[in-house]
Amino acid sequence: MIWQKPIWTYGIELWGCASKSNLSIIQRAQSKILRSIADAPWYVSNETLHRDLKIPFIREVIMERSCKHHARLSDHPNPLLPSLLDPTETRRLKRKLPLDLQD
Repeated sequence: MIWQKPIWTYGIELWGCASKSNLSIIQRAQSKILRSIADAPWYVSNETLHRDLKIPFIREVIMERSCKHHARLSDHPNPLLPSLLDPTETRRLKRKLPLDLQD
């Protein structure tokens, strides 16, 4: 079987800005699919399921991809791309930006 990247991982670098409820919907779907693949009973925790199958949680994938994306932007030869990393505007709301994931 050839491993293919799941559809939900495309553009995941920006998903760190999504609300917790949206991320939990995707996490629940992934956990249900893993549970059915492994034929795990209801009393096996999602943490155990992910650890045994060596599948990271959604939040871990987002953080990993976001860090890689940030590193690619900072090292890119195009002079316009590193300027995307400078937070120049002030925010009144508590919304997250992709750069906030680096903290």
